[in-house]
Amino acid sequence: MGLSSACPSHIPDRRGPQVPLNKEALPLDASPSSVAAARRWVVTVCEELGRDDLVECAELGVSELVTNAILHGEAPLSVRVRGTVHHPRIEVYDGSRRPPVLPSDPFREHVDHDDDDALLTTNGRGLALVAMSSTAWGASVELRGKVVWFEPARAVHDRYPPGIIDGVEDPDSDWTPLPDSMTVKLLDVDVPLFLSTITQYSNLRRELRLLALSHDHDYPLAGDLSQMFATFERQFPPSSLHSVSAALLKSGDRTDLSFQASPRSSQVFRTMYDMFELADSFCRNQRLLSLARTPEQVELQGWLLTEFLRQADGQEPTAWSARANDHAHAS
Repeated sequence: MGLSSACPSHIPDRRGPQVPLNKEALPLDASPSSVAAARRWVVTVCEELGRDDLVECAELGVSELVTNAILHGEAPLSVRVRGTVHHPRIEVYDGSRRPPVLPSDPFREHVDHDDDDALLTTNGRGLALVAMSSTAWGASVELRGKVVWFEPARAVHDRYPPGIIDGVEDPDSDWTPLPDSMTVKLLDVDVPLFLSTITQYSNLRRELRLLALSHDHDYPLAGDLSQMFATFERQFPPSSLHSVSAALLKSGDRTDLSFQASPRSSQVFRTMYDMFELADSFCRNQRLLSLARTPEQVELQGWLLTEFLRQADGQEPTAWSARANDHAHAS
């Protein structure tokens, strides 16, 4: 597996420290002034990325998305930039999990701006103008809200690509555990750290999937990693990640967790751990504008793998706090 080094001639190959990797999201108030603030922020990011050619469409698209989030979404609101330097993606987050209704005819040559039925969606003025300003766009439903995103085009156009909605939970009806599945127990888990690790994983998983869908030729590694992540997730019920996250949100700082898995999944778990290392390298090489794991998240995932292998071998579970105490005594 490898990374493509292709760089379109009109895009400067800027991989030095001037690229705002891991740039924090901009929090927004539910007020009209947030539209102008988001627009200014996005213009600055485009300029820092060396993508002045995207400014016009970036301004138009983010204005629409922030307006829709203020009028029809729920707090909290924020805007961020993800994707890559060559294919930056602008994302507007709000706290509502209701997915937007996409325009019904994405390949029509002309959009009638006086046709309210064509432009109105559950997100207000509609996504048609966003679509006309993009090369790819869609929405992702997450645990505590949704992200509506677009990749700004170099010019507004009448024909626009179809939108993609992902993240809607699949039912568990078609999933059955393997006959030898066992219960893996995770004791005294650090809840804030576990939640942050799930969030990092979910963001990375979605990032890789979107790159694989939109830019498979440019980023073949994204497709390889995305397929491996999908194989890993098939070891569990489809909604398990949401269920665990929801349970953690109701817990205190520490809690016990359990999940079903087959000992036959051990190789998948080992491979997945290596894939995280590869994904971190993908982020740090300034190809991906999203967060790599923190050292604490790396340690937690290592503990999860160790616990799975130990318990599959018939050993008793070891609490996370016991591991933390061992580190304290060693230092």
